Amino acid sequence: MAVGARDYIDKLLVKKYADEKVDNHEAIESMINPEKMLETMNDVASVQRNMFALSQKLCSTCYAINARVARYKNSSRAVNQD
Repeated sequence: MAVGARDYIDKLLVKKYADEKVDNHEAIESMINPEKMLETMNDVASVQRNMFALSQKLCSTCYAINARVARYKNSSRAVNQD
């Protein structure tokens, strides 16, 4: 399998872009510090873990409250029927 221009259009494109020069050294200097980025990602992950844990605690607490309310309603109905 050969690499390169196979037809006329490909040859024209290769010829057109052969002289193009890309100089991105400014982009490299303006990049975010990788250590700072990793710290930020760690902070976001920590917040997400804490939010998930709180959400789980809230769900279990709401479940317990709803169970107590249901038990109270059932016991008050039994008292009222007597």
